[in-house]
Parts: sequence; C-alpha cells; structure tokens
Amino acid sequence: MSLVADELAGVVDLFGGLTREELHRALEELAYKRGEEPDPDAVAAAVEAAVERYHLVPVERDETTLLVAGPTAFPTLPDHAEDLPHIMDVEARSVDRETAAAAARERLDARAVEVAKAGDGDRADALVEVCYDLESWAGVDTAELRERLDDV
Repeated sequence: MSLVADELAGVVDLFGGLTREELHRALEELAYKRGEEPDPDAVAAAVEAAVERYHLVPVERDETTLLVAGPTAFPTLPDHAEDLPHIMDVEARSVDRETAAAAARERLDARAVEVAKAGDGDRADALVEVCYDLESWAGVDTAELRERLDDV
C-alpha cells in the first residue's frame, strides 16, 4: 500500500494522535479495505520517513508517545479512512498545537546539532525549510536556529 506523508498525517489527525502501533494497525486496516496485502516493512518505513520530514511529530503524553500531524504536513484523508474510527478501538485524543510545536522544536534543535557536526549542507537547507514551516504552523521563533543552519 502506498501512502504519502500527508495521508499518514491525515490518519493521525483523524484521531488527534496515534501511537506507532495504532498507526500501523490503522494502515493495515486501510490496506484490507483497499483489497491490498499490508506490508509491515513498507508501513514502518513510511512512518519513519514522515517523522524524519516533520509530517508527523512524536509527542510524549501520559507516558505514551503519540504521533501527531506536524508542521510540514497538509493532512489529507486517504480513501476509506473515514471508516477507521468505527473499526479501531481508539478514542479521539487532543494534543494542543503548543505541545506539538514544543516537541517539534526540540527535535529540530537536536537534528540541527547533528547536521552541523556532520557538515551536511543539504540537510541543513531542508531543516531551514522546516523552521519556516514551524513558524507558520505554530508561531515558534526559529530565527536563531535558521542562522546556525545557514552557517553549515
């Protein structure tokens, strides 16, 4: 099953946030609804790529890590996603934008340090774009971080 990162964000947004396991199960359910065989490795890779690109942001909540739609996402519901709340035994959750933004900023800061140490200019440029998205998405000031990334 092929899902773009915005569709993954749409699935988690449908519930307000999902654990990785719940998201994997939701994607398996979608595959079955589409008449496809779920590929756990492809699902795991798609989720990791979405986290890496800030389409999904891990947020700690009540001793659980939830994935929520992130600053680079334009959440879109994939076909048959509207059935998921009826199929899955997961209650809707609420993660406020400020909490998600703080988690995204913390990850972004850590990635910026890694990128600077590695001298990876291409990745630094990508993170600068994430900075702009984060500012637009949640009003987080990333000017200082962008300056550091511009020096890589």
